[in-house]
Amino acid sequence: MTDFSGLELIEPLRRALSAEGYTAPTPIQAQSIPHLLGARDLLGVAQTGTGKTAAFVLPMLQNLTASSKGRAAPGRPRALILAPTRELAVQIGDSVQAYGKFLKINATTIFGGAPIGKQIRALNSGVDIVIATPGRLMDLLNQKKLRLDEVSIFVLDEGDRMLDMGFIPDVRRIANLIAARCQTVLFSATMPEAIAKLAQGLLNDPVRVDVAPQSTTAERIHQRVLFVDKPKKRALLSSLLKDESISRALVFSRTKHGADKIARHLEQDNVRTGVIHGNKAQNARQKALNSFKTGQVRILVATDIAARGIDVDGITHVINFDLPQDPETYVHRIGRTARAGEAGQAISFCDHEERDFLYDIEKVTRKTVPVDADHPFHAADIAAAGPSMGKSRSANPGNKSRRGGNGGGGRNFGGGKPQHPSKASKGYKPRGHKGKSQGNRGGSSRAA
Repeated sequence: MTDFSGLELIEPLRRALSAEGYTAPTPIQAQSIPHLLGARDLLGVAQTGTGKTAAFVLPMLQNLTASSKGRAAPGRPRALILAPTRELAVQIGDSVQAYGKFLKINATTIFGGAPIGKQIRALNSGVDIVIATPGRLMDLLNQKKLRLDEVSIFVLDEGDRMLDMGFIPDVRRIANLIAARCQTVLFSATMPEAIAKLAQGLLNDPVRVDVAPQSTTAERIHQRVLFVDKPKKRALLSSLLKDESISRALVFSRTKHGADKIARHLEQDNVRTGVIHGNKAQNARQKALNSFKTGQVRILVATDIAARGIDVDGITHVINFDLPQDPETYVHRIGRTARAGEAGQAISFCDHEERDFLYDIEKVTRKTVPVDADHPFHAADIAAAGPSMGKSRSANPGNKSRRGGNGGGGRNFGGGKPQHPSKASKGYKPRGHKGKSQGNRGGSSRAA
């Protein structure tokens, strides 16, 4: 498909897409939009930077327009989009505004770290679409400032992180408060088996759309690993950044404290640097992100949770100062570069303690990361080391278990049936979200 005209989108949406400079759908959009316009439940798997947001926002706007009966009732939205972080929620909200600029559809974004009173006033004015993080949404539900019984479209974006970052109980409670007839959509860059099984409890006879092999990395991303002793990592980073081709780089730290230390070190080197993590106030995080977008700072240091939703054009490099323990997190990280058809580079530092993490990443992504030994801090002993038996999944293929339960810190994904947040102490048992009728509900049956 060469343009959006073949997707049967209404004229106001096509006009908005044209105003944004978009002429042709991406594969995830071309394969998902027809099913979503037909009200099918959908499980979409695609790498970051492939256009997942437009894939669910465009059909949502069109379906809400077709079913509109006037302004939404106060505190009773008609569509709900859940995102794991504030930054991603803001990004989705911006997309809803851009694509819906010629429609009479209104939306609001709610998340923690912002005045709740302003968010309550927005809800009371009547909004069609709520984009929310789970924590703040639960606060509003507990305060009875919001009801979900009118929600007809429910979207979980970054589904693997949503269900893998401790939000499982909240997601289940929220899903159980939504009408059984609701269309449910889950989009994600990766879909580990345990998360896919959990998603089955939320989706009814879903279409599955995969536009990239499971947990693979973008072909346009040039990857390399630099072996280095842990105490020399900051010196290695300073050495790398002497290369002026690294014009806009996202640096990942495993911890908030580590992110602050990296940022202070770079500022001492006169490298303009911003930092975002969970301990930063929302306005500070947004200021740092805006400075990065506009080029006022060259480097943005982030932790994984805070980095969700960073959609910045022109990121030339992603630097893994600390390798992640979870391979899917690696895929998410490096997907911040090489977006919108551009090329990019992913550079990973690997110390002795992270050797097993590298083996796991290579196993899951099915790609050996090339070694770059041409730097002054190369640690040959780490490069020559093999995996630690009993620690790496690669070293012990017979062991199906995964550290921390798919990155979830050992949480129990099974869990019991959640209770209504306002009636948990009364033994209240709501009906399950999967109680909706089976079948195609009149949607498109075209294959993905």
